[in-house]
Amino acid sequence: MTTTSDAADFIDEALQYESSWERAEDYERRFGTGLTYYGASVGAVRGTIRNAERRFPGLGHDDVTALAADLWARPVFERRLAAVVLLQSTVRLLRHSDLTRIEGFLRSAQVPDLADPLAMDVVGPMLLGLRGQDAARAASVLDRWAAGQDPALRRAAVLAHLPAFRSGRGDDAAFRRTVRLVTGAGQGRVPAVDDAVELVRGSGAA
Repeated sequence: MTTTSDAADFIDEALQYESSWERAEDYERRFGTGLTYYGASVGAVRGTIRNAERRFPGLGHDDVTALAADLWARPVFERRLAAVVLLQSTVRLLRHSDLTRIEGFLRSAQVPDLADPLAMDVVGPMLLGLRGQDAARAASVLDRWAAGQDPALRRAAVLAHLPAFRSGRGDDAAFRRTVRLVTGAGQGRVPAVDDAVELVRGSGAA
C-alpha cells in the first residue's frame, strides 16, 4: 500500500538528483541561511511534482494535505516549494479548514518565494471556489491574518485577493476591508504589506 511518506521520499530523492551546488549557493545568497538548499531549479521542482502525481495517482484531499505537510516539515527550500506546487495543482481539493495548515506554512516560510505563491496561487484560488458558510469562515480567517501582528500573514491576506481581481471577480468592498485591517495603527506600516496592496490595486482593485 502506497503511503504519503513513499511519495515524499520519491519527491525528495528526485529533487536531490536534480541538485546543483552552484544553484544552491545562489539560493543561499538570495534567500539567506535560514533554509537548506539542494540546488534544484524551479522547473525541476514542478516536473518532479508532475511525475509524482503520475506515479501516485488518485491522491485525495487527506493524502495531498498530509504529503504537503510531510514535504514542508523539513526546512529545505525545494521540499517546501514542492509542497506549494502540489497544493497549486490540487487546489480544487482544498477546504476552508485547510487554512489552518496553510497559516502554519506562511508563518514558517521565511522567504517570499514560498509565501507569495501560497497566498496568490493556493489561498486565492481556493477562496474563489468556496460558497456559503465555508466562504464566510474562510473570510474570517483572512480578517484575522490581516489584523494580526505577523507581517507575512498580513501580506498573504492582501495577496489572496489577487486571483479574483485578475479574473474580473474581485470584491472591492472585501479588499478595502482587508486594507483597513492591515493598515491599522496597532500593527504599524510594513513595506512588504504596502507593496502587496499596490500590486492588487494595479490589478483593478479600488
